[in-house]
Amino acid sequence: MAKTYIRVDDRLIHGQTIVAWCPTLSIKEIIAIDDVSAKNPMLKSIMTMGVPSTYKTFILTTEEARNLLAKESNGNRLVIVKFPGKLEDLKEEIQSAELVILGNLAKRDNTIHKVSGATGIFYLSENDVRIIDNVVSNGTEVCFQQLPSTTKTSWEVFKKSI
Repeated sequence: MAKTYIRVDDRLIHGQTIVAWCPTLSIKEIIAIDDVSAKNPMLKSIMTMGVPSTYKTFILTTEEARNLLAKESNGNRLVIVKFPGKLEDLKEEIQSAELVILGNLAKRDNTIHKVSGATGIFYLSENDVRIIDNVVSNGTEVCFQQLPSTTKTSWEVFKKSI
């Protein structure tokens, strides 16, 4: 049975996604969910130009993603969202995910928590923390891991560092 992995990374699809995460997780489908990017042909083109044709790649609105995620997949999926709030928007569709991996998240106006890692920075708001706590309380494993080759830190441990 195919697995679904979720990555929170405000860069959506980028080099690390293709050369590190997809091979490690045996991904067949990449699903980037961002309403703005999905409606902008130029952004979609830029994000997909470096993706090998071996991956089915989608850049979708939230509603389009709901429809796609409701369907069975023949291979593992990597769902990428820019912000933790999207996890709440897609709560039903992602409840059976294997893992939520927190990656890069730039500073925003409402962020108060900052964690610096070896390869990036992760900023969280109080609402982001609440949303991630809810994901964990619903039984989904959440970790912070910037690359498959770096240390995987559980949400419980990660949360203590913010």
